[in-house]
Amino acid sequence: MPSTTTLIPDENMAAVAAAASRRLLERLDDLTDRLVAEILAEDSGYAGFVPHDDLWRTVHGILGESIDHMGRRALGEEPAVEAAVSIGRRRAEQGLPLESLLRSFRIGGRLTWEAMIEVVAEEDPGSLPALLRFASIVWHTNEVQSNAVAESYRRTESELLRRSDERMAALLDALLEGRGADGGLTKAAAAALDLPVHGRYAVAVLRSPRRDPGFERPGRAGGLRFVWRMRADTEMAVVELGERHPADAAAALEPLFTGEAGISPAVDGLAALGRARWLAEVALQTCRPGDRRIARLDERLPAALVVSQPELSGYLGDTVLGPLADLDPVDREVLLETLATWLDCEGSAARTAGRLYCHRNTVFNRLRRLEQLTARSLHRPRDVVELALALDALDLVAAGDPAARERRPA
Repeated sequence: MPSTTTLIPDENMAAVAAAASRRLLERLDDLTDRLVAEILAEDSGYAGFVPHDDLWRTVHGILGESIDHMGRRALGEEPAVEAAVSIGRRRAEQGLPLESLLRSFRIGGRLTWEAMIEVVAEEDPGSLPALLRFASIVWHTNEVQSNAVAESYRRTESELLRRSDERMAALLDALLEGRGADGGLTKAAAAALDLPVHGRYAVAVLRSPRRDPGFERPGRAGGLRFVWRMRADTEMAVVELGERHPADAAAALEPLFTGEAGISPAVDGLAALGRARWLAEVALQTCRPGDRRIARLDERLPAALVVSQPELSGYLGDTVLGPLADLDPVDREVLLETLATWLDCEGSAARTAGRLYCHRNTVFNRLRRLEQLTARSLHRPRDVVELALALDALDLVAAGDPAARERRPA
């Protein structure tokens, strides 16, 4: 917060301050050496962020400016903050902690005051009482400069974080778009995202669910690291698997999201993330809207083949199950539901009957009728494959294609 101190002009104090200022400027190099030494003595980590010559020049400049303006401040002039603003910006760019930066300003204020007392005591001891009134100006100046340096630091830090976030997002987008073959880009992304170039990864694509404003997508869940990227209608996550399996990523996501998601198989290296994204999107397409499931591609390969070739799959559905189109809609749905349940029950009529709450003979009768209508036999594996893929085509391809929905025999 800016200081609200009101400075009342004082001619006598201004004369004392101006005289002290001239003496101190003659010793500016020595004062700079003293201040730099004290800063480094109190904060040994400072040198790890700021080169010694940079620190010396900065201290010399702002110390000289502060000393040169002493007399005018005694007359009510507010301290200049341009140098402090520049220092705050530069130190933020160098990564120096703000606490260290503010400590250096406090040390500078103390040393300036001590040096003023020294020169006045040496040159004009009788002016010491007048000098004491100048103490409030020294600390007011220090407060104003400290506020300016902190505000500049925080503003620069926010800007750097925004730029860093934008750069990371751009690099992640490039990888997910399949540009990982560029070795330079991959290395830059690995450094920016803190991910191993040759690690094992999976990509998850989620249909964007509505979330509370305070919801935060986890950087870690289930012992796995997630790097998120938001899109207009989906959310994507790069999952660093290590030695884990995509199934572990699905388990970690399950309690966090209530919508549909697709997860790719594991891929090797950041360069393969574009392919993983495509595979995850195919897996997501195997989920009908409202399914509320996380689909792993390695468990949905037949359905994935169907949705990845919608035109051919639509033709397959029409060809294999088209004869059902002439049936009563309720009758059609009964036959299709029986087939779907029989397939889910791995060909067990007894389990199918239990699921559908009917007698197993009823299941056999429905399936025989389906065989007659489609000219396919459930005893021939090739025909079973066609029927299963045709059923997926009706459920999945038609779900995303209004024209296909009109063709659907249901």
